[in-house]
Amino acid sequence: MPPCGRGIGGRTGAGGVSADGTGRPENARGTAGIKQVAAHAGVSAGTVSNVLNRPERVAETTRARVEEAIRALGFVRNGSASTLRAGHSTTIGLMVLDLANPFFADVARGVEETAGERGHAVILASSGESGERERRSLRVLAEQRVRGVLLTPVGDGGEAAARLRERNVPVVLLDHPTPRAGQCSVAVDDVAGGELAAGELLAGGARTLAFVTGPAALRRCADRRAGALRALRTAGLGPGAMREVAVGAMNARAGQEAARRLLDAGRPLPDGIFCANDLLALGVLRVLSQAGLTVPTDVALIGYDDIEFTSAAAVPLSSVRQPAYRLGRIATELLLEECDDPSGHAHRQVMFQPELVVRESSRPGGGVR
Repeated sequence: MPPCGRGIGGRTGAGGVSADGTGRPENARGTAGIKQVAAHAGVSAGTVSNVLNRPERVAETTRARVEEAIRALGFVRNGSASTLRAGHSTTIGLMVLDLANPFFADVARGVEETAGERGHAVILASSGESGERERRSLRVLAEQRVRGVLLTPVGDGGEAAARLRERNVPVVLLDHPTPRAGQCSVAVDDVAGGELAAGELLAGGARTLAFVTGPAALRRCADRRAGALRALRTAGLGPGAMREVAVGAMNARAGQEAARRLLDAGRPLPDGIFCANDLLALGVLRVLSQAGLTVPTDVALIGYDDIEFTSAAAVPLSSVRQPAYRLGRIATELLLEECDDPSGHAHRQVMFQPELVVRESSRPGGGVR
């Protein structure tokens, strides 16, 4: 499916001459075209094309000569022309919830590296946890003729995926289980993760908990809450043993707001606080420390995602680890499999199990185990 815009330098005519008749090289803006690269390297234009598209077919010494000519002449391939020849785009879209969250940076790294290995580029977008922004960005991705979309949805993902499929754009739900069988998804069992997090606080002696969570529309928050309630039942405690503090975002500033609300509610504080992600937990930790409270002696704390910053916090943060990089890799592999063979592709729903990482924030004298 060709992209809707022109390639670099605009439309070109036969023989590498621009369609406006100026005689500029086919790769416009004064840069060289394939014929100029071929002449410089002493090979045919077909050999240059093979180096660009099928390098394994070209002898190593010849390939090195062509690559040197490309660097010397500043050649930039015409993406639109490549798309027309291939019959489809070589760009995929990645829509995540929050680019400021390091978890999604790790996911994006897995996507980008896997796509690059298959000769694809990635257009990255963020919904900012807003359904309206998600709809606008997905529409733009479809208009850019991306080959497929990896989507971490704000809601359940069903409606957003359906709109893309109406435009014949394959979709894989990423970090989110699918609501339908005819759909690929790659996710982590967040119910199990919530149970691990709350269970760790209860195992350390907590009998009352607070659950700091984000917008109600986010499936991961609801699942992590369900897991925490399951841990309470296992410990012989009812749902009244957990107080829920919902905030409008999943970042450190929102975590600070949640901690202030807990403090303003007066004593006694809950024995343990489970935050729906690590950014919330880092915000909570800061406010508790400013209030003169000691973590975990006065209140135990655990987050979710195990982002890089957690082990370097003032009090190293216990967390539930998700395989972010692997999520990105496998989701990209599934998407490109469907793009390459839509009729023969078998939809799969991949579910990873989370891992508990215990540090000092959840138990006195704790350490990674």
